Amino acid sequence: MAYCKDCIEKDLKIAELQETIQGLQAKLRYRERKEKEGAFGLSTPSSKMPFKEISPEEKTNRKGGAVPGHVGHGRTSITDTTADLVIDRDAGDACPECGTALIAAKETNRTVIDNAPREAKKILYRLHHKVCPNCHKEFKAKAPVLPRSLYGNHITAQFAVMHYFHGIPMGRICEMTGINIGSLVDIFHRLGRYLSPAMEALKEHYREDPVKHADETGWRNDGQNGYVWLFCTALLSIFLFKNTRSASVPKNIFGEKNLPGVLVVDRYNAYNKLPLKIQYCYAHLLRDLEKLTKNFPDDEEVTSFTSVLIPFLSQAMHLHSQDISDSEYYRKAKKLKKDIMEVCRSPARHLGIRAFQDIFTIHEDRLFHWVTDRRVPADNNRAERDLRPTVIARKVSFG
Repeated sequence: MAYCKDCIEKDLKIAELQETIQGLQAKLRYRERKEKEGAFGLSTPSSKMPFKEISPEEKTNRKGGAVPGHVGHGRTSITDTTADLVIDRDAGDACPECGTALIAAKETNRTVIDNAPREAKKILYRLHHKVCPNCHKEFKAKAPVLPRSLYGNHITAQFAVMHYFHGIPMGRICEMTGINIGSLVDIFHRLGRYLSPAMEALKEHYREDPVKHADETGWRNDGQNGYVWLFCTALLSIFLFKNTRSASVPKNIFGEKNLPGVLVVDRYNAYNKLPLKIQYCYAHLLRDLEKLTKNFPDDEEVTSFTSVLIPFLSQAMHLHSQDISDSEYYRKAKKLKKDIMEVCRSPARHLGIRAFQDIFTIHEDRLFHWVTDRRVPADNNRAERDLRPTVIARKVSFG
């Protein structure tokens, strides 16, 4: 059969134009949906998503309490023996209406859980000096505070826990305690200088762990770009606040020598040249697949590809938490890898599918460490969860 060169070129041009039309149609659908529904998408912040109106059917007036047929759990009363403090409250000696003397009738108990207000107290330590009559050396008592510090160790620790552990803004701490913002910042800087030597020890522990996680997120500070870096394991978390997102930050943590274990990350290029094995996060890959489905909802090839691969990626992420034996785990993991690679090696015409398949075929060595080592998860959820309180703090403080 003879082939016409001009016909082949026309067919290729038609196929190219058809793909361009599909891409433009997807962009048009996106704009129309955005105008109608507002901001949406897998990466859209919750603050930009429109509120969903509650329909009359969803509005319920059911009172609280146990579900009908279930035993409720009421408030537990406190007895004289279990109470930390028993206070007698008298109703008075005379009737407020007529002035007649009141007669005792009965006594009831009222259970209350409360705490004493904590306020900063001014303490004066009298430091006694003593001299040894034999060697004539002078000894001076020391106050239980950090050197040259006006604030005691208890209140310093309390401030640090309130701000860095519970995420309470410094302005609110100042309102609660009456301490000015400058003094609070000075307390934190002083505490940071005392704790800074511990950073090297934390880095060493992090490097030796068999499963490591890393992630980063933006944090604008007074209009300037900044980033929060997280390096964590099951036992520790290291946070670095830097004004750069370059590879110099993770290199400072990992060093130059080859390290044991696996690092679970997204596909950000700054992690790819580190001296250890890399495991890409399947949750990010799953979002990319879902985005591909939404961008091309009418393309049968895309629908068929994503409907087969999405369940496999989801099973791989959930396999880590299943309560099964090691032999059963590794058997299922090997089968999942085989199924995933068969889908990714199958021929495809759509450019979006090809780009996704290239991730698995080119970087196969960074996608299946969870198959050979059960300790390695297929997702980076630990880093996402550890970073979440910091993200909330960023929203509360407006950066």
